[in-house]
Amino acid sequence: MAFSVNGKPVSVEADADTPLLWALRDDLGMTGTKFGCGIAACGACSVHIDGAIARSCSVPVSDVAGKSVTTIEGLKAADGTLHRVQQAWIDAQVPQCGYCQSGQIMAAVALIEQVGSPSDAQIDEAMTNICRCGTYPRIRTAILAATGAAAQTGEA
Repeated sequence: MAFSVNGKPVSVEADADTPLLWALRDDLGMTGTKFGCGIAACGACSVHIDGAIARSCSVPVSDVAGKSVTTIEGLKAADGTLHRVQQAWIDAQVPQCGYCQSGQIMAAVALIEQVGSPSDAQIDEAMTNICRCGTYPRIRTAILAATGAAAQTGEA
């Protein structure tokens, strides 16, 4: 299967029904995308496929043939500068254990790319990934900071 990951063409030899998650992790060595539940419920495996958020544990690798996949590793600029959401995550000290955070960041980036400056209601609706440590208030703070909304509301 040929597709692109983080702007680079790749090819993997895997069964068509192999989850994209395992092609990324095992075949391509991209371990930033995490396995959490295997049933698309937790969001730890979130990636972007042609710009849309997807839970890679439930996407057969055959479904991404010819498409563009972005992982957490692909958010940084070529010069190593962090994406504004990644930087906001650091500034807000979002992670506790950190396991779910790559999926949370990918979901936040997708939300911001879709709506710009999301409202609290839009954040609640879009951010469905599970964080067992309960860092949801810091996730909200980071999203607002990444969009500049925190400065306007005094949350940063």
